[in-house]
Amino acid sequence: MKLQLNKIQGIKQSGFSLIEIMVVLVIIGLLVSIVAPNVLDRADEARVQKVQADFAAIATSLKMYRLDNYNYPTSEQGLEALVDKPTIDPIPGNWKKNGYLEDLPLDPWGRTYLYLSPSEFGEGEYDIYSLGADGVTGGEDQNADIGSWMKAGEKE
Repeated sequence: MKLQLNKIQGIKQSGFSLIEIMVVLVIIGLLVSIVAPNVLDRADEARVQKVQADFAAIATSLKMYRLDNYNYPTSEQGLEALVDKPTIDPIPGNWKKNGYLEDLPLDPWGRTYLYLSPSEFGEGEYDIYSLGADGVTGGEDQNADIGSWMKAGEKE
């Protein structure tokens, strides 16, 4: 009755058939299955690049700290010594009034970077590192540890 009334009034109803909708969903599914792995790999690469950029910024701040205070912060003082004046010995005598970093960067997974001085892993005077996505020592792919002693793109 309604269909006849619409024809009489000159209103034309149109829409997609179930087959057409299913074809579109299959095509979208195929595109996602092809594109998603490539995009996810790029996200992992971007996280590693962020870690490398943070290492560079922290290393610059550590060098400034050393220039002012003749040594790097100890492992006990940690990277917090770049933001707030340490209260643990050796207390720096020439600590910069506003600190060396405005705040400590977090790794791409939301955790603080780890710091050791003297170095235990690399050949430098300190180590800065992240435990990767899982937050546990070791791991592969996105869970791999990333350290300042590693070459860019290298994972442990």
